[in-house]
Amino acid sequence: MESNFNEMQRVLEAQKNFFIEEGSPSIELRIDRLNRLKSLIMNNRYDFVDALNEDYGSRSNNISLLSDAYGIIPDINNAIKNIKKWTKIDKRSSNFPFGLIGAKSYVKYEPLGTVGMISPWNFPVNISFKPLAAIFAAGNQVMHKPSELTPITASLIKDLCDKAYDENEFATFLGGPETGEAFTKLNFDHLLYTGSGSIGKQVMKSASHNLVPVTLELGGKSPVIIGNSADIKVSAKRIMFGKTLNAGQICLAPDYVIVHKEKKDEFITEVENVINEYYPTMKDNDDYSSIINQRHFDRINSFIEDAREKGACINQINPSNEDFSQQEFFKIPPTIVTNTSDDMKIMNEEIFGPVLPVLEYENLTDALSTINSKDRPLGLYYFGNDTNEENTIMSNTSSGGVTINNVVGHIQQKDLPFGGVGPSGMGRYQSFDGFKNFSNPRSFYKDVGFKFDALFDGIRPPYTKSIEKLLKGLLK
Repeated sequence: MESNFNEMQRVLEAQKNFFIEEGSPSIELRIDRLNRLKSLIMNNRYDFVDALNEDYGSRSNNISLLSDAYGIIPDINNAIKNIKKWTKIDKRSSNFPFGLIGAKSYVKYEPLGTVGMISPWNFPVNISFKPLAAIFAAGNQVMHKPSELTPITASLIKDLCDKAYDENEFATFLGGPETGEAFTKLNFDHLLYTGSGSIGKQVMKSASHNLVPVTLELGGKSPVIIGNSADIKVSAKRIMFGKTLNAGQICLAPDYVIVHKEKKDEFITEVENVINEYYPTMKDNDDYSSIINQRHFDRINSFIEDAREKGACINQINPSNEDFSQQEFFKIPPTIVTNTSDDMKIMNEEIFGPVLPVLEYENLTDALSTINSKDRPLGLYYFGNDTNEENTIMSNTSSGGVTINNVVGHIQQKDLPFGGVGPSGMGRYQSFDGFKNFSNPRSFYKDVGFKFDALFDGIRPPYTKSIEKLLKGLLK
């Protein structure tokens, strides 16, 4: 571990020295770094798909192409298109009366320097590269620690990035938890972590020793509210696509659904229909992804058993009645859980799998009380066409982002910021907001010319009388 730390420390010092010597990178160099990233992704997309499939044992090739290749490109293109606008000097007004006689105030968005980045296993290519659109556009260098739970993909990322970038631009470090712990102790100019809230607390604590600012994307229990005006069939199709994407191993996956008690049975029936349509078989179906490993497989199944023991009804949707007790991978069929109670693990911890509690409400106040009894989530989803209902929900809840009449959709919009609130995270990456997140908004003030220096005499000593009258005159 010590040698690993020493090597990371060496690269960090090299990057910081390079930044001091070379200064802020030109717009042309930033665009070049972004174009290299785009080429790296597209030229090697099938290798990424194969690596992801090998790491998971079974992962949908089409979903990998969607999420871990093509899904990254719009962010990069958006940064390339807008970088000149984002980096323009932001003119501000100067205090009266100095602004009238030549004083100037403005903000320049300057690079922070070296950004440390710890990426997770669930979308190891996407979440390694998507934040780079904003980080590179802001002119920063990067040190990256990918997840050890997808070692083949992590090794491929390192190999390709080492060839595409000088280590003063982008350096990747492989290793397990000890390497990750050492990584968080480095004196970065900013640290981005994506993963669980429990590890996020440790990352923030470790970074605080060097006063390193952090961006944390932590997930949480993202709720779905289905209003009576919603199309139940369409809602089920959209919700279950998001819930079964990557077998529910998504930080923004819908974690539980709240539906009016009169629509509950209809919704569950439509969920069963849509799973039959999407996945008539699952055990050997390449479209249905595996849970990443035995530990996470056991964790999700323990949630199901805990709920069953405490009185929940478990509805495992298994169209072909396959035997999942004997399988090559770690697949769990989509599972609907009803008759839940607050003491169940499934209602208190992020599920991160294809298991969906369905709760019922009689009035909207009850639904809002359920949502607000839990930590503020990364995403919140409302299905319906009732504007008043929608406004009531949005005015009485808080979340990192919102998608209406779908799930997960807000992260796919290249011009929207992405991040959490409270326990679901802090800071933003993506779009102009991400660019600002990884920039130093440096304030500049150029005072009035020397010939106007007498204007300051009234506030400088020696004080022969009160300056309050002068100060009141300046409050315009």
